[in-house]
Amino acid sequence: MNLRKHLRESKDLGSSALNDILFILLFFFLIISTLANPNLVKVSVPKADSDSKAKQTVVVTVDSLQRFFIGTKISNADSLQSSIATAVVKSHDAEPTVVINGDKKANFENIVAVMRAAKALHLKTVVAVDKK
Repeated sequence: MNLRKHLRESKDLGSSALNDILFILLFFFLIISTLANPNLVKVSVPKADSDSKAKQTVVVTVDSLQRFFIGTKISNADSLQSSIATAVVKSHDAEPTVVINGDKKANFENIVAVMRAAKALHLKTVVAVDKK
């Protein structure tokens, strides 16, 4: 006669913590993926054989509707130089660089206007292109 109690351990795995961890990881990657691309204004840039890697202090975008964006804020052609100067001051960078994202349909005159404004401020300019 067997009087001992048979205690059997259940073989269930606790998965409640796994759900929490997966949710936190999903949330983390969502936030990181939105911060990884600072250029929120989408344009199709021209293609070139080589590209130049430069620190993006100030990003100026000229879209297909000929609008100017300093970062993500829209700017007028008249106040372009002052808007770039304000963005450079906010960046606190020792060697500021202006990266120009020009859409394929943007007028060349508008891209040159950005270059002139940067040159008046004695800033280095780089034009962003897609590598072939």
